[in-house]
Amino acid sequence: MARRVVITGATGFIGRALCQALHGDYEIVALSRDATRAAGAIGAYAKIFEWDGRTASTWAGQVDGAYGVIHLAGESVAQGRWTQAKVDSILKSRTNGVNAVVEAVVAARNKPAVVIQGSAVGYYGSRGDEILTEDSLPGATFLAEVCERAERVGAGVGKAGVRHVVIRTGMALGLQGGALPRLMAPFRFLLGGHIGSGRQWISWIGLEDEVRAIRFLLENPNLAGVFNLTTPHPVTMKQFVRILGSVLHRPAWTMLPGFAVRLALGRMANEVLLASQNAIPKRLIDAGFEFRYPELRNALEAVVHEGG
Repeated sequence: MARRVVITGATGFIGRALCQALHGDYEIVALSRDATRAAGAIGAYAKIFEWDGRTASTWAGQVDGAYGVIHLAGESVAQGRWTQAKVDSILKSRTNGVNAVVEAVVAARNKPAVVIQGSAVGYYGSRGDEILTEDSLPGATFLAEVCERAERVGAGVGKAGVRHVVIRTGMALGLQGGALPRLMAPFRFLLGGHIGSGRQWISWIGLEDEVRAIRFLLENPNLAGVFNLTTPHPVTMKQFVRILGSVLHRPAWTMLPGFAVRLALGRMANEVLLASQNAIPKRLIDAGFEFRYPELRNALEAVVHEGG
C-alpha cells in the first residue's frame, strides 16, 4: 500500500503541481476549504478532505499513520492593497493553519515521519545586495514577521519528535500561477519593463525544481531545518525582465516608477514588488540537490516554450 502524504494548500499553484508529481508513488490526501473546487482541480490525483484552515478536528485522523505532511496553505499576499483587515487575515491564515497541523501531529498515535512547512524568502525582509542564506536573521517587515511567527509555531512538530523542514520559497516560475503570468502580460502589448529601480534582487525557482526539491526533502530522512528553495543564481529585476523579453522576443524598455506602485498598492508594493532578496540555497546545495534549471534563461525557455 502506498505511503500517505497529507497536503494543505493542494489547490494552489505549487500544491497542484506537487499532487500531480507525487501521485502514483504516494496516496495523496488533500485538504481544501472548498472540497468541490478541489475535486475539480486535483481530484484525479488526491483524496479530498474539507478543512477550515484553523482546526484539525475533521481531518486529524489522516495524519495518524501518514508518512508526511506538507503544509502549503495560506492567504495570498500579492493580491490587492493591504488593508488592516487584509493584514490581519494574512497573519491569521499562516499561524492558525500551521497550528492546526501541529495539533494533528501531536495528537497522532502513529506520528508522521516528516512535516514540511511552507514559508518564503519574505522572512529576510528587504536587504539590498546582501547575500542571504538560511542562517541570515529575519528582516523587520510585516512579511518577515508573518514568516517568523509561523515558523516558530511550526517548531512544535519538532518538539513532538517529528522531523521538521521549513522551505523558504522564492518566486516560483510557471504559467499556471504565481508572478510570472502577470510579469509577462505587458510584453504582449510591447510594454514590458521593470518595476521601481530595477536593482532589487529576485530570488526565483522554476516550478519543476520547486516540486523536485520538496520531494527531495520529503524523501531524505537526514534533512531537517530551514532550506531556501531558490536557485543558486538570483537576478535583479532589470536582468529578469531583459531575459524575459529576450525569451518572448519582445523589448523590455518601460519602467514603472516605485512611487506609482506605492500609490496604487500601498504597503504591499514595498514588501512584494520592490523588496530585494538575494537569497541562495546553501543548505539545499550542500545536501546534494541538483537543479534542472539553475539559470533563468533556460528556466524561462522551458516554461514559456514548453508550457511549464
